[in-house]
Amino acid sequence: MHVGNARYLKPADLPETIPVFPLTGALLLPGGQLPLNIFEPRYLSMFDDALASHRLIGMVQPVFGERRADETGHDNPELCKVGCIGRITSFAETGDGRYVVSLTGVCRYRLLQEATGAKSYRSFRIAPFIGDLSAQDDENTVDRDALLAAFKAYLDANKLEADWESVERASNTTLVNSMAMMSPYGPAEKQALLEAPDLKTRAETLIAITEIVLARSYGDVDTRLQ
Repeated sequence: MHVGNARYLKPADLPETIPVFPLTGALLLPGGQLPLNIFEPRYLSMFDDALASHRLIGMVQPVFGERRADETGHDNPELCKVGCIGRITSFAETGDGRYVVSLTGVCRYRLLQEATGAKSYRSFRIAPFIGDLSAQDDENTVDRDALLAAFKAYLDANKLEADWESVERASNTTLVNSMAMMSPYGPAEKQALLEAPDLKTRAETLIAITEIVLARSYGDVDTRLQ
């Protein structure tokens, strides 16, 4: 995986412990771009430290559903077990104390153990999904026609437009991951897309979620997908 000016090819290329940024509803996938507006002091400190070292941040969602983040305290909510490492590939100061940054996804990871220390933010030992770093090409496993049909049905139902020339030029990997990251679905759906074991499953999950949303909101989903 080539991200910015760095290459990540094996476990040794990644730190054993990374700082984590909990953010509900945010989805970062390998190769994807996630813009962030940083203003809370502890996360400003996190990004300062990351910029001075490996430039890596672990995006992760707080636990949702029955075990809500507010049940374990606002400052240290329980976290989902799987997140995605992002490298800071764009950084700007706003002049009013904020940072505007962009993370590029490197690979997914599983939380192992929280690190102790004097920092105001949280860090964890992680187990990276090394398969995300490989150059294996599973593009041809994606049912592109079904994916585009679901996308078009969603756009039509919501009276939205898309740049179809750019869509047609995009690779299956770019298409699936971009659509997953930009999707307006909730935290549980975003986590399911993140945890999909491969590109084919992620595409199928995205199609299934879209079909469910269309059926619940508009009905007659089979007609819309033809």
